[in-house]
Amino acid sequence: MAEKTAGYGLEVQSVGVKDIILPGEIKAILGKVVEAEKSAQANVVRRREETAATRSMLNTARVMEDNPIALRLKELEVLERIAEKIEHINVNGSLDSILTDLIRINPTISS
Repeated sequence: MAEKTAGYGLEVQSVGVKDIILPGEIKAILGKVVEAEKSAQANVVRRREETAATRSMLNTARVMEDNPIALRLKELEVLERIAEKIEHINVNGSLDSILTDLIRINPTISS
């Protein structure tokens, strides 16, 4: 472009495009392409989060494997979450048998 305009005594320093008007058909196709790219990016993020969660669970399992107290704390945490959703828990036996022996849970769920 600079060579062609030099013959007219003009010097082109920069060229840019400000607005492009696409036909409806091409605009729709471009919209689908952008949507597919965004969906793919979201999928990559989701997979990364799943991988991180799996690694975290594996690390937690390793800690619990080597530390029975950590395992017990996790068991009690799970029991606490269950207890928040129900009205009554009747435990037969000692604290050690809470998650391993018979647990009778009243099916009445508090709202």
